[in-house]
Amino acid sequence: MSDTATNDHNKDPGATSATRQPHAVLDLPSRRLKGLKIERLLDLASRPQPIRMLEVGTGSGGIAHYFGTHEHLRCEVDAVDVHDNRLVTNGYRFHQVHDTQLPFDDQSFDVVLSNHVIEHVGDEQAQREHLAELHRVMALGGVGYLAVPNRWMLVEPHYRLAFLSWLPRAWRTPYLRMMRRGELYDCEPLQMDQLEGFLSAAGFQFRNICVKALRVTFEIERPQSLPGSLLHVVSDDALSQLLWVIPTLIYEFRHLKSSALGAAPIRSP
Repeated sequence: MSDTATNDHNKDPGATSATRQPHAVLDLPSRRLKGLKIERLLDLASRPQPIRMLEVGTGSGGIAHYFGTHEHLRCEVDAVDVHDNRLVTNGYRFHQVHDTQLPFDDQSFDVVLSNHVIEHVGDEQAQREHLAELHRVMALGGVGYLAVPNRWMLVEPHYRLAFLSWLPRAWRTPYLRMMRRGELYDCEPLQMDQLEGFLSAAGFQFRNICVKALRVTFEIERPQSLPGSLLHVVSDDALSQLLWVIPTLIYEFRHLKSSALGAAPIRSP
């Protein structure tokens, strides 16, 4: 996982915060590109500054550092994680946490980031607690970014096994062991309708931005590649038909009281 947080809530009794792995991505150049992607997707340049930002699950610290030392944006960045795997420490304040509870006052942040975190916090209860805490600390008028592996992706990204997350929960660890890729499956990927239900229950308006994120990713990372070129001739409507199997679910979200995303949750490219 790129930026991880864990919690002792897990349906596997052996999957405690002590046994689950951090899964932190320690490739700093990729974290800079991820920061740039988030910046564009949330249109942060148009927001009033300074921007009070929270990154939950900071991992290497690369994304927090990117925003905290940004050349143009003025960001006051706090970052939390249950493990300290940071490779860069300047430009932001770091807080070590022990579960989904965040050590900040209500409505403290204009922007909150949960990048590949929710699949690591534990079971459904912990995942709901994670979103409830994001809602609590987000200021009215704030915006959030959430990315999580899709349960129906073909290859599970943490252990690189085909169909691992398709299996019933009780079968995942035995399959992992049989394939000699690990001793415990410590992730909880989500499917689209499930995640959207969690976001609604937490009090968020949200927009599925997977298609937009796909285009921005290729614009930033591989603009001259064949897939990047093909994306220019494929419509958003056509790509939207693949949302249920897209490898990563990506959402922009806001307080339900905010009118920025309309009166109800929207699923759109």
